[in-house]
Amino acid sequence: MVRWVPMESNPDVWNKFLKEMGVVSGWEFTDVYGLVPELLMMVPQPVAAVILLYPISENTEKLGVEKLAGNEEVSDKVFFMKQTVGNACGTVGILHSLLNNSDVIPVGDTLNKFKADCSSLDPMERARLLESSEVIATKHAAAASSGQTAAPSADEKVNLHFVAFVSVDGSLYELDGRKERAVNWGPCQGDELLTEAAQACQRYMACDPDEMRFTVVALSKVD
Repeated sequence: MVRWVPMESNPDVWNKFLKEMGVVSGWEFTDVYGLVPELLMMVPQPVAAVILLYPISENTEKLGVEKLAGNEEVSDKVFFMKQTVGNACGTVGILHSLLNNSDVIPVGDTLNKFKADCSSLDPMERARLLESSEVIATKHAAAASSGQTAAPSADEKVNLHFVAFVSVDGSLYELDGRKERAVNWGPCQGDELLTEAAQACQRYMACDPDEMRFTVVALSKVD
């Protein structure tokens, strides 16, 4: 298995990756400091995606199975890919966030080409295309090495996982490259994304209430 160096859950690192990939300035990742309404109001709007970092546990896996089985309807407008590169869940989450919003976020030539090349591929074939992309792998490595903490080796086992939440075609979708398809969490318009995604994140946090290693980041318009 191809393995990349894990990317730190740090908006500065992710924004460096956006810049390296050629994403036009004006959209940035920002920390979400809490999921209560007062703290959600501090997040710049509009929000195009929310990314949750959580520790994988038996309880979170049960929730994932439950939600996957709960609603099998997935819009054909959703961009979804599997993950075959070890430790690349941060980058896959960022790609899911950007490529489901490329109609409103200028994602740059590299990602526009990647999405176009994926158009006729199934989720596993898209994962293989990412696996073979030297350009994206190089940008990932550069961003991962710029974090505030020393980056672990590519071979180090990490049980923290990133998933993205986006609103597509009137529904909230969880995009997790470990799952077989996008997970439909129910109705959600674009301006409801932050609130609805926060509720989904709270479901994950409730799985392990004593666990502190949860982080939420939003992709927001900042100018």
